[in-house]
Amino acid sequence: MWSPKRQEGHTKIVGPAYTVKYVRKNHGTDPKVQGHYIDSIPAGSVVFISSPPGIVNAVYGGLMSHRAQYSGAVGTIVDGRVRDLQEHRDLEYPVFARDIGTASPQELLRVSAINVPVRLQSEDQEAIISPGDYLIADLNGVVCLPKELAEKAVALMASQVEADERIAEDLKKGRTFQEASKEHRANVKFIADEKGR
Repeated sequence: MWSPKRQEGHTKIVGPAYTVKYVRKNHGTDPKVQGHYIDSIPAGSVVFISSPPGIVNAVYGGLMSHRAQYSGAVGTIVDGRVRDLQEHRDLEYPVFARDIGTASPQELLRVSAINVPVRLQSEDQEAIISPGDYLIADLNGVVCLPKELAEKAVALMASQVEADERIAEDLKKGRTFQEASKEHRANVKFIADEKGR
């Protein structure tokens, strides 16, 4: 979290993903995107920008936050670098990113697609962010909840939160975590992944 504050505060964003895919200028023969992606953001969405790996140029800046905020976006997540931190912070507009940079993307990059599935740039995780997936971001980081699992996940959340609250109360009274967890999480269901884990 870089804005409104750097890893501080109660900022939280939740909303459906509006994806933007950047590629190197010499990449493939994708058709040119008409207009600017920032002008078609749906209200209530979270802008997710994918930048190619190894790029030090920022792909998102202050002017983009001005327009995104006016459009009703709830925040922006950049799988890459951002710039113009003070502008984002002055707007109190939530921005999450891997890092910061100073150079603009124009010399090296171009937008190749809007609202298409994009791959997370990570050697540690295999993840795809699709348009409409729910993005949740706060001080702890960013989570993508696939839209096809959203209804199932929401149905399970209340019991998980309640169990954790009861465990916390027991821990304040001196009970061990193992005892409290065994009692309060015994009947709580969690979402399994595609392998049933």
